[in-house]
Amino acid sequence: MPLPKRKHSKARRDKRRSANSKLATPGFSICAQCKKLKLPHRICPHCGYYNGKPVVVIKEKIKEKKK
Repeated sequence: MPLPKRKHSKARRDKRRSANSKLATPGFSICAQCKKLKLPHRICPHCGYYNGKPVVVIKEKIKEKKK
């Protein structure tokens, strides 16, 4: 098993590790109901709708109706 003759510098190590930080951020889409940003193909965390249909009841939404 080959071993390095000399220690690699911290700069060289960090240059190799920096490639992982260059990943692109996920693309966002706009919710059709509340017009807020959400991840595509997922339920909107703000209103609980997916594909124009209510899927999840958000607790904050229930509290607002009671007031």
